[in-house]
Amino acid sequence: MSIFLNKDSKVIVQGITGGEGTKHTALMLKAGTNVVGGVNARKAGTTVTHKDADGNDVELPVFGSVAEAISTTGADVSVAFVPPAFTKDAVVEAIDAEIGLLVIITEGVPVQDSAEFWAYAQGKKTRIIGPNCPGIITPGEALAGITPATISGTGPIGLVSKSGTLTYQMMFELRDFGFTTAIGIGGDPIIGTTHIDALEAFEADPDTKAIVMIGEIGGDAEEKAAAYIQAHVTKPVVGYVAGFTAPEGKTMGHAGAIVADGAGTAQGKKEALEAAGVKVGKTPSETAQLMRDILNAL
Repeated sequence: MSIFLNKDSKVIVQGITGGEGTKHTALMLKAGTNVVGGVNARKAGTTVTHKDADGNDVELPVFGSVAEAISTTGADVSVAFVPPAFTKDAVVEAIDAEIGLLVIITEGVPVQDSAEFWAYAQGKKTRIIGPNCPGIITPGEALAGITPATISGTGPIGLVSKSGTLTYQMMFELRDFGFTTAIGIGGDPIIGTTHIDALEAFEADPDTKAIVMIGEIGGDAEEKAAAYIQAHVTKPVVGYVAGFTAPEGKTMGHAGAIVADGAGTAQGKKEALEAAGVKVGKTPSETAQLMRDILNAL
């Protein structure tokens, strides 16, 4: 089992002909993802050639719209590699086409645009992951995004993380156990899928035995997740909060990571999580060891 993405997912790439789209389409195919086409209105009717996981040539059609791609291929997942200025239009187009899952990799999307497409998505059929995220991987089955597919195999751990690089590090640290699904939700102030959304899905997934949750300073997402864990999650959760050494009151690299008036600090988040029964590591490696101890005891 997995959450949100599996071997049967049919993936299209919005921006498949661009530099990033080209590079990561190739890597997604290599990871075994069933990529069925792409979208670029200016290059509709053309094809792009890549190699699949077995090294065979695959010719992927380029469509003029997401709706056209869905009607022709049956796609249910889209990965957007679209410049920030055009991301909102691409997202609205995907929502209107009722794609089931939309993964927005793009960094630097204006917060106003994210707020508008987030609001537009409410009550509709599309689950958004991102923006500014590495996407989602179900090891051995499918990758929708830019997570390196070779760092970890399949196993009993569910991972949800605000940070891309810490997603990769945690997957590498716990590669001896492996993962059902790992989701990088992105660190922007407004994102589609939250820690709580992922926790709810992992709790319901019979193959996920334990969960790693990675947060970072700024905002109150981790505090809300702690309250949710206390009320609804029965599986063991370990956590890590990036930013213990961050200077107070300063905006850090991630657009969402600002600490204001004592709220959103790493220490505050750690205390909230621990109060909910979550073991929190001071470093990624210590967090991985906490998870190892839990799994060895199961």
